[in-house]
Amino acid sequence: MNHQHFVMHKPHGFLSQFIYEKKRNKRLLGELFSFPGGTMAIGRLDEDSEGLLLLTTDGMMSEIVRAKTIEKEYYAQVDGLITDEAIEQLQNGVEIGFKGIRYVTKPCDAKRIIELPDYIGEGRRIRDRRHGPTSWVSITVTEGKFRQVRKMTAAVGFPTLRLVRIRIGNIHLEGLKAGVVKEVNAFDL
Repeated sequence: MNHQHFVMHKPHGFLSQFIYEKKRNKRLLGELFSFPGGTMAIGRLDEDSEGLLLLTTDGMMSEIVRAKTIEKEYYAQVDGLITDEAIEQLQNGVEIGFKGIRYVTKPCDAKRIIELPDYIGEGRRIRDRRHGPTSWVSITVTEGKFRQVRKMTAAVGFPTLRLVRIRIGNIHLEGLKAGVVKEVNAFDL
């Protein structure tokens, strides 16, 4: 069987799934592109997050991409001007809650972002400037606990206001505008 693979820029406000069976109406990936039957999102971005999402009809490829050896890089806009101390804490691992237990994240790469690349886009309006400054940080992880990056920035005192995944392995968001889906022959991880 020939499998199909897709790279997309998931916009804010969409669930990373095709079926939602709860009572509230939610926007789903199938509204953005006519995917073939059996397509699945590899990993997830929550409804409030945006950025790079890989999709495939190959379940084995999903396992490969989700492996703990594949880096996932996120840009997080945080509340306040993130400090060097907070970045060092993120790099060394921080304690977060996961499924009712405390968990210390693995060391990761974290750094302040001074200038955002154009492909991030303006996104939705987060808040008015009168509510104080914000800053951006890049966080690269190999694990993927539920809402991990958001929990990490909150643990160091800088809650995430906007979250954009910009890279999975060697695959970058650059060149994709929000809502755009591109079919690829394979994932170059």
